[in-house]
Amino acid sequence: MTSTVSPVDALTALSERVREDLAKIRYATGNWSLTQERDGKAVLDVAIIGAGQGGITSCFGLRRQGVTNVEVFEKASKGGEGPWMTFARMITLRTPKHVTGPDLGIPSLTPQSWFEARYSAQAWEDLDKISRHDWQAYLDWVRQTLDIPVVNDQELVHVGWDEGLLRLTFRNAAGQETVRLARRMVLATGIDGGGTWHVPSFISETLPKSVYAHTHEDIDFEALKGKRIGVLGAGASAFDNAATALEKGAGRVDLCLRRAKIPAINPYRWMENAGFLAHFSELPDLTRWRFMRQIYSLNQPPPQDTFWRCRRHENFAFHPGMPWTATRMDGDEVVVTTPQGEMRFDFLIIGTGFTIDLSQRPETRDFASSVMLWRDHFTPPAGEESELLGSHPYLGARFQFLPKDASDPKAPMLAAIYNFTFGAMPSMGLSGASISGMRFGVEKLARGIARDLFVEDGEKHLASLLAYDTEELVSLDPPVL
Repeated sequence: MTSTVSPVDALTALSERVREDLAKIRYATGNWSLTQERDGKAVLDVAIIGAGQGGITSCFGLRRQGVTNVEVFEKASKGGEGPWMTFARMITLRTPKHVTGPDLGIPSLTPQSWFEARYSAQAWEDLDKISRHDWQAYLDWVRQTLDIPVVNDQELVHVGWDEGLLRLTFRNAAGQETVRLARRMVLATGIDGGGTWHVPSFISETLPKSVYAHTHEDIDFEALKGKRIGVLGAGASAFDNAATALEKGAGRVDLCLRRAKIPAINPYRWMENAGFLAHFSELPDLTRWRFMRQIYSLNQPPPQDTFWRCRRHENFAFHPGMPWTATRMDGDEVVVTTPQGEMRFDFLIIGTGFTIDLSQRPETRDFASSVMLWRDHFTPPAGEESELLGSHPYLGARFQFLPKDASDPKAPMLAAIYNFTFGAMPSMGLSGASISGMRFGVEKLARGIARDLFVEDGEKHLASLLAYDTEELVSLDPPVL
């Protein structure tokens, strides 16, 4: 029998079921943290920076730990959070459809439950991978259902330390600034949250910006109809952008990569096991280093369907073993130098990832020079060096930044800041910027923050116990029958 329940009604009913499920397991999750004020202003227990999937799930995870005095701040306007409706140009997610994350183990909050309510159980059975549009719609539903407190149009531009509290300065699109105080801060700023998107200097220093764009940028593909497009990079985003250009009518697309062949092995599929996801961060430094050298050396290949999305076009070609070494303008043409000769294009799309450099981010610039990096803490064996790994922050057991120098005046501030971005990967494994590792990462993060807040106020909680006088035994008389 075909259901007559509308998708809107089905999702409304599912949201109510989520709330009922959470009520059934609410034991000990009530707020226990002690409120603070400073100069008449309320102090947040936790400020979360970024309202994408990592940010809203972190807020939910803290709530499950009884930490509710939390707000999420997002620099984008509502609807522009995360990559899915902005620079992501894949058709579907790359993770298996059975992945869980924002639900934190609540069955009614899973992507499957949402999809079945929105479409049908049979549609879920027939589904290969979740589309990025559906994933964003699912995240929007999670945010609404859980009533996550998000403040949009708030870019964090300055972080200070004010007598044991973080002093956070936010700026909106109109340039107006607001200051908030918080005991702790979570950076959930995504894949580039540890630095900046990378464009090779031989491109950025020789070409006008009008003839190239990084894959994360807003690209006017309609304007590229009939044009010759050169794409640099071997990862999935390079192929996603190449496919988008082809589908929008580009005259020809040539994708060039430095490697002798396109990566084929996806280490993420190996990493998707509870042992690695939950406990990688407990390994010794050398073992973690060796894990990450292998994972980073493999890179993440384009999924098969993404490759075919490009390969079906006769005006597409890929060129392994053809790095770009120089660029120049020749009239209106872009000339790219390769070891095999020159190539000429009308526009370039750069898929060369990002650089880890905390000084490049407004929210980390104030304390970047004090943060311990892997290269400051660990010296790999000869032959196992990695400049890339060495540039990542070396984090504490709860995602917190550590100081290069324990006597640094900023050391207490660093202990109050938790790095839940892709830059946490060498220290913590898959976590905030990865759907695959989100559930395990959020659980560790939320428990860590709750632990830090409780321990910091331990004497105050003891005083609360000593003052506790609510009687449970209120009568010594026989019961009234």
